[in-house]
Amino acid sequence: MSKTRFAALAVAGLAIAGLICSPAAAAPAGSLARLKAEAAKVTIVRDDWGIAHVHGKTDADAVFGMIYAQAEDDFNRVEANYLTALGRTAEAEGQAAIWKDLRQKLFTDPADLKAKYAQSPPRLRALMDAWADGLNYYLVTHPATHPKVLKHFEPWMALSFSEGSIGGDIEKYISLPALEAFYGDPKVAARNLELAEAESLKFKEPSGSNGMALGPSITKNGHTLLLINPHTSFFFRSELQMTSDQGLNAYGAATWGQFFVYQGFNEHAGWMHTSTGADDVDEFAETIVRKDGKTFYRYGTELRPVTVSTITVPYRVAGGSLASKTFTVFRTHHGPIVRQEADGKWIAIALMNKPVEALEQSFDRTKTHDLAAFLKVSELDANSSNNTLFADTKGETALLLPQFMPKRDNRFDYTKPVDGSNPATDWQGMTPFADMPKVIDPSNGWVYNSNDSPWNAAGPNSPKQAAFPRYMDQVGENPRTPHAVKVLSGHSGFTLQALIDADFDPWLPAFSRLVPGLAAAYDALPANDPMKARLADQVAALRAWDCRWSANSVETSLAVGWGESLFGKTAADAKRAGLSPLDYMATRARAAQTLDALAESSDRLTQDFGTWRVPWAQINRFQRINDDIVQHFDDAAPSTPVPFASAQWGSLASFGAKRYPDTKKYYGSSGNSFVAVVEFGDRIHARAITAGGESGDPKSRHFDDEALRYASGDFREVYFYPDQLVGHTERTYHPGS
Repeated sequence: MSKTRFAALAVAGLAIAGLICSPAAAAPAGSLARLKAEAAKVTIVRDDWGIAHVHGKTDADAVFGMIYAQAEDDFNRVEANYLTALGRTAEAEGQAAIWKDLRQKLFTDPADLKAKYAQSPPRLRALMDAWADGLNYYLVTHPATHPKVLKHFEPWMALSFSEGSIGGDIEKYISLPALEAFYGDPKVAARNLELAEAESLKFKEPSGSNGMALGPSITKNGHTLLLINPHTSFFFRSELQMTSDQGLNAYGAATWGQFFVYQGFNEHAGWMHTSTGADDVDEFAETIVRKDGKTFYRYGTELRPVTVSTITVPYRVAGGSLASKTFTVFRTHHGPIVRQEADGKWIAIALMNKPVEALEQSFDRTKTHDLAAFLKVSELDANSSNNTLFADTKGETALLLPQFMPKRDNRFDYTKPVDGSNPATDWQGMTPFADMPKVIDPSNGWVYNSNDSPWNAAGPNSPKQAAFPRYMDQVGENPRTPHAVKVLSGHSGFTLQALIDADFDPWLPAFSRLVPGLAAAYDALPANDPMKARLADQVAALRAWDCRWSANSVETSLAVGWGESLFGKTAADAKRAGLSPLDYMATRARAAQTLDALAESSDRLTQDFGTWRVPWAQINRFQRINDDIVQHFDDAAPSTPVPFASAQWGSLASFGAKRYPDTKKYYGSSGNSFVAVVEFGDRIHARAITAGGESGDPKSRHFDDEALRYASGDFREVYFYPDQLVGHTERTYHPGS
C-alpha cells in the first residue's frame, strides 16, 4: 500500500504539540526530539470499530506505530506479557510469582539477549529499535499510565517474546510445583504437586485453534479461502493492520507486545497457526554422580561436569519495596534441570531457544506473497509450537508442521523422559522439510487442522501415519476433526459466508458418541430401580436430541452438565488407562458413573434455575466487566447469551465457559477470540469478529461493542483498503497527537 493512498485519508496539518507534561524515565535525555521525528513519519487511522490501521515510510516506522497503537489499547497486557517473558512478574505480583519467574529465567538471560541483539541483522535491529521507541514514546506522552515494572523498554527485550504462541513451550512443558520441589522446599512443593495433579483432572477447555484452507476447485468464485480461528484466552491479541512503503501490508491478530501479525494475511497470502500435536520438546533423565565434591552426569563412557550457575529473582514485598531470592541452578548439554524423578534421576529439558531466528521468521512471513516465499522464510526453522494453514492468491493451499523438528532415533519413546546417558537419544539435527508430514494443494480441495494430528487433514490426501516417526504426532485426533471433515467433504461452491457457516455448524460429535451409551445404561436398569423414574424424561430428551447446540436447546444444557460430571468421575481412570477422557467416557465408563453423572447434572440445574429444562443460552454467557487480565464474573451484571459450546464436545466454534464459585451461569474466558475469513481474489475480501472489542479501556465504546456480533457469528467487514475506510474512520493522527 503506497504512502499516497493512505495519506489521502490523513487530516491536513497534523502536528505534535503540547503533549509532553514531563519527559519521564521512558524517554532518556536527548531522545525526545528523535522520538517526535519518528512519530511524525507514522499515521494511524482508527476505524469505526477502533481498529488501528498503521502506515509508516519504512517497516520500522510501521512497527513504531503499531506497538504505540497496542499500548493505547491495552498497555496493561503489553507489559504483562513482557513481565512473563523476562521473568519479572514477581516484581509486580510478589512472592507467588517467584517460581514462574525462575522457570523463565532458566532460558531468558538479559546479558545473552543483549549480545544476540548486537549480533542481529541490521534490518532486524532497526525493527527492535522502533519497537522500543514506540513503547517509550507512548509512556512519555501518556503520563497517566503507570507501569507496574517496565518504565523503560530496551530493544533487546523484544527477543524475549519472539515466537508468538500463547503460553509457549516453557509454560506448557515445565511444571512449577516440580520445579519448586527440586530447587525449593520439597514439603511445600509436595502439597502443590498434589493440588496440580487434582487440577489436571478437572474438566477444562482444550487449547488450540481451527484452520481451514479451501482451494479454488471448491469455492464459488474460484479463489482460495482461509479460515483463521485461533482458540485463545479472550483479549489475548490486538486486531490491527500495519503497512509501509517497503511492501509491508499485514492485517490480523498481533499478540499484545509483539511487533508482527501472528495470525493474518496480506495482499497475496494468509497464514493461520494451530497448536501442534507433534513432539519437539524432550526430557532427558540424567544419571548424577558426585565425585570429589563436584557434580557430574553420565554420558556414554564419560562423566561430564554439571554446569552450575546462580539466578536471582527479585520480588515485591509489602510496602512496595523489592527483595530477592537467589537459586543455584544446574544444566547439562541437554538443557536446564527442571525436576527430579523418584529414582533420583535429574530431568533436563530440551526445547527451542532461537530468539533471533524466531523473531525474524515471525516478521518476515508477513511479507511473503506465495507458498515458495513462505517456505523460504520457514528455513530459519524457528517455529516450534505450531502447525500452519496457508493460502494465497495463486490458488495454493497447505498444511505445514513446525519447522523446528529435531530428528531423533525412533526406537525411543520421547513421550517419556529418555535416558540422557545414552548418546543415541540425543537430537540429530533438524528434520529436513522433505521428510516432514505436510499437505500441499490436495485434490480434494480442502485442508484442515485443529491442533491435532495431520493424518486426517485432507481426507484421502492426508499424510499416512505409518510413513513417519511416531514423534510427528503425540496427541491423536480430537472431536473437532471428524466434525470438520463432515462439513468440508463433498461440498463445493464455498463463499465467505458458507465458510463461516461451516465453522459455526452446531453439531457436537462427542455427544453423538456418548448418548448411545447413556441410553443403553438406562435401558439395562431394572424396572424397579429408582433411577428409572428419576431419569426417564432426561434420557428421553437426550435420546431424541440431534446433538446440535442452539440458544434455546435445553438438551445442550443438560448434556454439557452431564458430560462435565462424567469427565470428573472418569478422568483419573482415563489417565491411568492412557486414554483421552472422551475415549474413556465413550468406551469404558461404568453404567453407574454414566447415570449418576446425569442425575447430578439435572439436580444442579434444578437447584440453580428451578428446573433442568433450561435453555442453553440462559446459562452460557459472555461478560466483560472490567479490564482485569484475570476476569471477574457476576450473575447480577449484564451479560450476552452465547449459543455455541466447548471444543471439548467437538464444537468448531469454541466457547470455553464454566461456572465460577459465586455464579450459577457459565461465563466464557477462552475459545473463539479473533476469527476471520479471507478470500484471495484480485482484491482481498475479508470479514472478522473479535471477542468483546478492540479496546481494553472500560470507558471506550470499543470495550465490548462486538459482543453481540461475536455471540451470533455476525462478522463485520474488514477495511483492508483505504477506500473501504472512507466513511468508516473515527480518527486519523500521528502517535502522540
